[in-house]
Amino acid sequence: MTQTMNEQTPKRSRNEIEAHLVAQAWKDETFKQKLLANPKVVIEREFGVQLPETLNVRVMAEDADTLYITLPAPPPNVNEDELSEEDLEAVAGGISPTFGIVGGIAASGAAGVGAASLW
Repeated sequence: MTQTMNEQTPKRSRNEIEAHLVAQAWKDETFKQKLLANPKVVIEREFGVQLPETLNVRVMAEDADTLYITLPAPPPNVNEDELSEEDLEAVAGGISPTFGIVGGIAASGAAGVGAASLW
């Protein structure tokens, strides 16, 4: 039985989900190509969840000459003077305050190679 995101157990952080997908893509070229071609279907199958119809998922593969930076959606109170402690934690922790799963995924290249070596 496929679960919706709200029913998903155990809950995984966005970082855990991304790490799992990246590790699988590095190990299995077929998985990588499927993830690049149809990420939503792959994520639903891999984690046994049903993502919302309205959720768009994009996966991009970095190479030695390309660096992708993902700007997360701003929290609801971004126009207020200060962010709440919860919002600051969410940003610092790399998770979305509105989704526990994936709002956008970018697979990155191996550390020490190409664009990744900038850090």
